[in-house]
Amino acid sequence: MEKNLNNAREEIIRRSGVNPSKCMKCGKCSGTCPAYDEMEYHPHQFVYMVETGDIEPLLKSQSIYRCLSCFACVDRCPRGVEPAKIVEAVRLEVIRQQGANHLKAEGVAENLDEEIPQQAIVTAFRKYTK
Repeated sequence: MEKNLNNAREEIIRRSGVNPSKCMKCGKCSGTCPAYDEMEYHPHQFVYMVETGDIEPLLKSQSIYRCLSCFACVDRCPRGVEPAKIVEAVRLEVIRQQGANHLKAEGVAENLDEEIPQQAIVTAFRKYTK
């Protein structure tokens, strides 16, 4: 299991193209996240947990589906760390490991309401594979 998690960690880092050790843990990425209140783990925690190899909780977290992929965290990072890319890479790892998608394209419309931001609708379609 430990070897699989280490392989998953390396794959997440490779896929995201992000160097998590550049993070100085200032929290600016999380402070600007519009989905902050909906997430169990916040952008800076994703970066830290991938850096330290503590990815098992991330692989089981619903936070990977709460991220809007708006890249606000990327814009705010003073060190050029791209937390949203790490979240996307973790989500892709889960999809590949489970062989399943969290969301089907047909199911997006039934989850809409008038209060949902447009960016959430657009990014919902990124959360499934064809």
